[in-house]
Amino acid sequence: MIVADEFFQTGVQLSCLNQMQQYDPMFESDPEWWEALDVDERINVVVEYHDEAGTELPDEYTHALLHVVVENQVALGEETPVAAVLCRLVDENLDRHDAVHAIASILVNHLFELMHGDDATLDNDDYYAELEELTAEKWSRGERTEG
Repeated sequence: MIVADEFFQTGVQLSCLNQMQQYDPMFESDPEWWEALDVDERINVVVEYHDEAGTELPDEYTHALLHVVVENQVALGEETPVAAVLCRLVDENLDRHDAVHAIASILVNHLFELMHGDDATLDNDDYYAELEELTAEKWSRGERTEG
């Protein structure tokens, strides 16, 4: 692999490295590559993945945005339980893409309750507790965690 200094010596910008990578929810993205993308670029690479996979979505932007939020939380590592929950779901035999969707489903429910509930306080502890209750079996059966 060519190191960054060699790229600069040849006049090629380091950002070209990022353009060579693609998003694939079946594999963890390189954190440096992911963090180098701005939000619009992150959404675009997720949309591109689903387009190339031939996935028809009713709202590809919202779908991609949820992928981005989950991947951003995964990229935070131990700052949130999301990365550990994703690993646990994969260990429970969900593929990584389905695990991202399972986490996103908890996120969407949490956001919906925040917008429509009587107590509209942002409490990550409730979100994290629901994630801890999430299992591959519950996701596969379409069960919702208690929140």
